[in-house]
Amino acid sequence: MSARQAEGYDIPAVEEWIGNNIDGLTPPFEWTRLEGGHSNLTYKLEDASGRQAVVRRPPQGVLLPKAHDMSREWSLISGLGPTAVPVPQALGFCEDPEVTGAWFYVMGLIDGRPLYNTEQVLAWVPEERRATLAYSFFDVLADLHSLVPDEVGLGELGKKENYVGRQLKTWYRSWNASVEPAQYDDPRAHELQQYFLDHMPEQGMARVVHGDYGLHNCLIGADSTIAAVVDWEISTLGDPLADMAYALCPWPQPGDGNPADPQLATGAPGFPPRDELAQRYAARTGRNLDKLDYYIGFNRWKSAAIVHGVYARYKVGQKSTEGVDLDALHGRIDQCLGWAEDAVNRLRK
Repeated sequence: MSARQAEGYDIPAVEEWIGNNIDGLTPPFEWTRLEGGHSNLTYKLEDASGRQAVVRRPPQGVLLPKAHDMSREWSLISGLGPTAVPVPQALGFCEDPEVTGAWFYVMGLIDGRPLYNTEQVLAWVPEERRATLAYSFFDVLADLHSLVPDEVGLGELGKKENYVGRQLKTWYRSWNASVEPAQYDDPRAHELQQYFLDHMPEQGMARVVHGDYGLHNCLIGADSTIAAVVDWEISTLGDPLADMAYALCPWPQPGDGNPADPQLATGAPGFPPRDELAQRYAARTGRNLDKLDYYIGFNRWKSAAIVHGVYARYKVGQKSTEGVDLDALHGRIDQCLGWAEDAVNRLRK
């Protein structure tokens, strides 16, 4: 049995709370740390009868507003539980910080694994089942985007209007704030931001958007399909095509000049091409993808702004550069802006 220690948890207090509030789990538990999950403190619990669950709380220390929002994750798995979108079972949510210093929730344990890199795909997903995985991945996203938020109790998750416009404002502010510490600017960042503002498609009805939908935030079952979607902490309401394009960008498309990163899970051989996956999503949702390159370009531009901010923090010493290739990081900014420009040029043809 693992040691009765768990970072961020008062084990006796948490076990008492679970014993009083969640049926079917009987303390004491064996606590086992689970990795991943945006630094949230996540542990598998197992009682003497072999029943298992997962407990999750934010990291310790001072947090930014809205960061590591346990109540948001709890709302989403609770609301989505009865739908076709696979999520862990919502078991219990504690809003009393006196128990262990922060809000936490308990959810069902899913028999599945996230995929972070090519090596894991090669080890866990046979090549003949990689198309099955890709189709399941986009079918689940299509099912999420087919839900009406108000009908599943998620209508107050966020602002419903102008999702892309708000994102453009946020990440352009980030880009400009990072110019001086990064000692790097690029006129394309400004030109593209203006293009996206001037040519923004009409959003349509807001849907639940995951915000970071990828194989690293899914649990893949033994049958190579999505057993559950996890890490909902930055989810909100917004434009489903922006969410879909974000999810689509890392997948391969032979000959388009934007090769899949060979280190990412989607860089493994045997996956269907990006355009086939996009059409599968369109067929399942009925959405028009004529403006897909707008959303691809927007997400590439947003990625450049995110990496630019990370690069700036390294340059001013806010993060240790040990083992970090700063030149490669700088090159990634340039690459993302180039991909964004390519998408815009396709739109202009």
